[in-house]
Amino acid sequence: MLEIIIPGHKTLLLHHLVMDYNGTLAQDGLLLDGVRPRLTSLSEKLQLHVVTADTFGLARSQLTGLPCELAILPVEEQAHAKLAYIQRLGEDQVVAIGNGRNDHLMLQAAALGIAIIQGEGAARETCQAADVLTPNILAALDLLLFPKRLIATLRS
Repeated sequence: MLEIIIPGHKTLLLHHLVMDYNGTLAQDGLLLDGVRPRLTSLSEKLQLHVVTADTFGLARSQLTGLPCELAILPVEEQAHAKLAYIQRLGEDQVVAIGNGRNDHLMLQAAALGIAIIQGEGAARETCQAADVLTPNILAALDLLLFPKRLIATLRS
């Protein structure tokens, strides 16, 4: 569990990290440099989940050896499938990270939603649904590894 007390905002009691794959953890199906060691570190505090349509068919092989659950979801109704996934986990215990239009519902519903903008860009709806916007996945994961950065951003 990861507890983050954000003055003037709320206390987060996070148990799950749910992430999109393509455009978030990977580009063109390949896991981005620096992601693997950060996820390994975060797995000591959070249960890791990757939700994806797996456009390139590489998610399973690229995530081999990482302590995470992989859910390959149907292409249709992706946004609702991702929302249902975090609802099963308990929205108030989830931090969600994504960039695509199909991530906006899960980011909005999660206790903490982080949108990222990198090679694929980010959908407007997803940026608006997020609590925090970061320039890339490494910065997003570092907010969880170094929670004082997140506190500085969200305190009021």
